[in-house]
Amino acid sequence: MKQVILTFSWLFFGLNLWSQDSLESKLFDMCGVRFEKIATADGFEASYKLMIRQDLDHKYPEKGQFYQKVYLNHRSFEAPTVLITEGYNRNTNRIYELSDFLEANQVTVEHRFFGESLPDSLEYNYLNFYQETADLHHVNELMKTIYKDDFIASGISKGGTTTIFYRYFYPDDVDVSIPYVAPLNHELEEKRIYEFLDTVGTQECRDRVFAFQKRLLKNRDYNIDRLRWYAKGAGLEFTYISLATAFEYAVLEYPFSLWQWGTDCGDVPDFVSDKDDLDHLIKVSGIDFFSDRSMTDFASHYYQSGTEMGYYGYQTAKFKGLLKELPTDHNASAVFMPNKMEASWNADLTKKVADWVKRNGNEFIFINGLNDTWSATRVPVYNNLDALWFNMAGQSHGTARIANMTDDEKTRLKAKVQEWLER
Repeated sequence: MKQVILTFSWLFFGLNLWSQDSLESKLFDMCGVRFEKIATADGFEASYKLMIRQDLDHKYPEKGQFYQKVYLNHRSFEAPTVLITEGYNRNTNRIYELSDFLEANQVTVEHRFFGESLPDSLEYNYLNFYQETADLHHVNELMKTIYKDDFIASGISKGGTTTIFYRYFYPDDVDVSIPYVAPLNHELEEKRIYEFLDTVGTQECRDRVFAFQKRLLKNRDYNIDRLRWYAKGAGLEFTYISLATAFEYAVLEYPFSLWQWGTDCGDVPDFVSDKDDLDHLIKVSGIDFFSDRSMTDFASHYYQSGTEMGYYGYQTAKFKGLLKELPTDHNASAVFMPNKMEASWNADLTKKVADWVKRNGNEFIFINGLNDTWSATRVPVYNNLDALWFNMAGQSHGTARIANMTDDEKTRLKAKVQEWLER
């Protein structure tokens, strides 16, 4: 019996090596691809970091190229493949729940102009949905030389928005699209965000939030003085906007972050001390979000928000007399353009995509948390489509996941994906 087990063990080991060798031979054959083997993710046969050459301008390749980072996690040649459409940088080889749920290969594509996926010069006019989805299309073409069938695109948050736009530009690249907590904005300053914040939760909760914000602004001198020491200890600098302005933004951001990340309304403090108030603000809003470091890290995100993707703002009129840095005669924008550059917002594409989804958004599964502020601009349910919506009560931006669905919901989701893949 021991000999039989040993024989099967060597057989499995041999097949595994053959699979890796076969995969690497396919990677070697790819033009414009550098790769290195990395630590194998749990449940997979092999993992690789790829750097894939992309055109800076897919319409005019002569304008130059850059390399885009991609993580490839290989389970088997027969498994489906989940293409993760990241919205930002991807610093580690993270395995997403959908890949394990479907027992799929995973290909994770870092977004252009983020992380290691940078051209020599950041010419922001090449950062748009057309170019970024063309990146994904090129990756898809390469991966289909390895995996022939059953491709699913998926992303979270801004990555989920990318999933939607990718399907719009390349409707035949994948069989199924599964965006998580993905906003589909119609305006630069989304009014639906304000409607959400004015109605979410109970009136008692909203009154408590407003009272907390006003209390912070009334105690501004104490709070800003303490924040100077906090910023020094955290190594934060404030030159894009001043620390005092950042403080006001953080106070205005508070309800958005509270609901986005699922902070319990019972955690909104009644007054105990100024210190407790400020500690809670830092925990929920994070003053670092408005520091120079974040302005640099999220510069590409803000450019996309301010030109094509849309975003949100802050209603300031109700804080008249309490705001010293921000205007109260009009709303304050939450978009901080790179280097304070001038750029114009164009809603044409987002409106086209929203209309396209309404008529053609079949084989989509939309997953949202109804406590998430970004659910205000989610794709609504359209009964004319062969698609699924999981609008999860009580879940937020970070918890609207398959892991938190009921068993019946998980079964329904998997069955629908299998049905679509078998067509």
